[in-house]
Amino acid sequence: MQERSSVAELAEQLRRELDRYSPGGKLPSSRSLVERFRVSPVTVSRALAQLTAEGLVVTRPGAGAFRARPRVPLAAAGDTSWQEVALSADGAAEVVPRTVDASGVTVCLATPPPGVIEFSGGYPHPSLQPEKAMAAALSRAGRRPGAWGRPPLDGLPELREWFAREIGGTVTAAEVLIAAGGQSALTTALRALAPPGAPVLVESPTYPGMLAIARAAGLRPVPVPVDADGVKPALLADAFRATGARVLVCQPLFQNPTGAVLAPERRPEVLRIAREAGAFVVEDDFVRRLVHEDAGPLPRPLAADDPDGVVVHVCSLTKATSPSFRVGALTARGPVLERLRAIQVVDTFFVSRPLQEAALELVGSPAWSRHLRTLSAELRARRDVMTAGLRLHLPELSLPHIPSGGYHLWLRLPDGTDEPALAAAALRTGVAITPGRPYFSAEPPAGHLRLSFAAVAGVGEIVEGVRRLRGAWDEVL
Repeated sequence: MQERSSVAELAEQLRRELDRYSPGGKLPSSRSLVERFRVSPVTVSRALAQLTAEGLVVTRPGAGAFRARPRVPLAAAGDTSWQEVALSADGAAEVVPRTVDASGVTVCLATPPPGVIEFSGGYPHPSLQPEKAMAAALSRAGRRPGAWGRPPLDGLPELREWFAREIGGTVTAAEVLIAAGGQSALTTALRALAPPGAPVLVESPTYPGMLAIARAAGLRPVPVPVDADGVKPALLADAFRATGARVLVCQPLFQNPTGAVLAPERRPEVLRIAREAGAFVVEDDFVRRLVHEDAGPLPRPLAADDPDGVVVHVCSLTKATSPSFRVGALTARGPVLERLRAIQVVDTFFVSRPLQEAALELVGSPAWSRHLRTLSAELRARRDVMTAGLRLHLPELSLPHIPSGGYHLWLRLPDGTDEPALAAAALRTGVAITPGRPYFSAEPPAGHLRLSFAAVAGVGEIVEGVRRLRGAWDEVL
């Protein structure tokens, strides 16, 4: 965090001093900048790279950095209004819509303005990421023989074997496809399992990114309510009968957003109901590696107890590492595996081999288990601080379930609370939050709020963020 701040400050200082140099004039050497500003060579290099990206500086290997010459004036903008007709023609007849609502996804990916505490983030803060271990793994991976060549289409055999062992049961490497993260794997799975226009059963509430995938594929998400023990089997059976759906998407472990874990007695019931309906269960096992220190033994993935090929399993390393470490797995058995493979090849060819090699290096190193232990303890501490702060300062908000895994809390708002107004007020007070409405595929039963405790710098920001949220709440009321 300090390094990033230093880079921004140095870049701004150099930007202000550029007028001292004529176009094409040489800037001070990197060594002199290091000495003058008392920063590291890496900071100088990154600051110059930022100015280069802005078109203000030109760097020449072996010669140094120079002020860029004035840009040629841009030509007048063209007339793109014709596209409105082209993009909307025959839109009413589309089975697969060409317009996609990505708002439920972008809210978790957007970077808040400076000074705003990020309770809306969907990924761990850099302080929770194994940056040194990932850098070392990537460095070692780049030196592996053949690391920059074309990988097998299904993924590196050793990495597929590792994912198969992680799932357990009788799953084998031959049933695993390496994917470019969980979102990509979910997209492939839904395209493979349901034709445009078909219903797909989803938990309610559920992950907005999955709802966006379904709608972009022309599918009709049908909600099945969840409680503290996961999806309700009786309502699931009713939904299959009423809709004729052939797919259920669920998160049995630390469900997003409720944090629920599918109860032991419900696990076989869900598989039985799906099997009798002739349907697949897409198991999104997205945060198994974000377990909290006090969780106790975890249940196995549904895929580990599924000999009949009902479950299509999706998992990823991304949540436990970095948003840019997009390596995951798509696992299935039976004829459906070939369909999944074909769609993935057509869409993406394959996952970058250096990234697959780096994943192997990372999970095979002692640093991996150390990172997971550290992450587990830190997530528990952050969860406890946020829970205590909410109970003390915002007792009006109901917290029905405290999860023992994942990175967020799911709160019920008092009846009549204006979710958008609360989110806007929170942003004005300096904290970004996520309203609950995008997590429902139909009308929500009540107002909700999702608060992430993983995307912030530490417990101090959590305390301050809850304090600011109290101010927003008072403003709205």
